[in-house]
Amino acid sequence: MFILTMRVRDYECDIQGVVNNSVYQNYLEHARHEFLLANNVNFAQITAQGINLVVTRAELDYKASLKPQDDFYITVECVRESRLKFAFIQHIYRSVDDKLVMQAKVIGTGVNAKGRPEIPAALSELFSVQA
Repeated sequence: MFILTMRVRDYECDIQGVVNNSVYQNYLEHARHEFLLANNVNFAQITAQGINLVVTRAELDYKASLKPQDDFYITVECVRESRLKFAFIQHIYRSVDDKLVMQAKVIGTGVNAKGRPEIPAALSELFSVQA
């Protein structure tokens, strides 16, 4: 399981003093990109090859709120959903007490230059390693 640690920045919070709901998607995306890089899957290189990795669905369950300067960590696991879809299973936890803040399932696919679904080989290899 991949783990990325981060800290809440003041500007990510809303008038209620908690992280704005939309910011969590930025956290999740950053963790996915770092997960791919840690597994030798370069998002930019895949794009340069004419394959765009896209999110097709995001299921987000908010459990608690993060506040300014909270340290937290995100876990990432990748699974194959179908022949042409993959899913990132992600959790965000507050570091001080390991409280679950969010659980998410982000489903995606690759789309080639012809607009057809295509999973790049580097990503397919990752699924076989994770399984």
